[in-house]
Amino acid sequence: MAARLDDGGDDLTENHDINVTPFIDVMLVLLIIFMVAAPLSTVDVPVDLPVASAKPQPRPNKPLFLTVKSDLSLAFGNDTVPRGALRSALDAATSSDRQQRVFLRADKTVPYGELMVVMNLLRAAGYLKVALVGLEEAPLPPANKGPSAAGAPASGAPTNP
Repeated sequence: MAARLDDGGDDLTENHDINVTPFIDVMLVLLIIFMVAAPLSTVDVPVDLPVASAKPQPRPNKPLFLTVKSDLSLAFGNDTVPRGALRSALDAATSSDRQQRVFLRADKTVPYGELMVVMNLLRAAGYLKVALVGLEEAPLPPANKGPSAAGAPASGAPTNP
């Protein structure tokens, strides 16, 4: 119901247009909030990653293994190699064929940053095909989530008399 404040003139007539300025302001504020909050929501999400079930690739006849030991020294094959001589050792083993894949192994105590330094050394030497080597694990059986729908214990769960 509309009411008139003034009996006099027609200065205060009803306005039938929607004022969208407050809606635009609210939408811009929400946009800014989501733009700031979206990257933060994906950074600290705790996740248990599954074990890779990919089939192992066939191994070449003479694989090139580069190992980063726990003391951060490098070993090419079975021989210890200084970091400065890595390029010449790789070139000698591959006859300067930079298309061969280098299998990079690292002790689990090696920091990630050190592994990246070694990968940068390989890139600087021109060896861009790098494969990371790890242990193959059998996938774990699914965890029992409780009794089944019929009320019987889940498979593998002991029953109490």
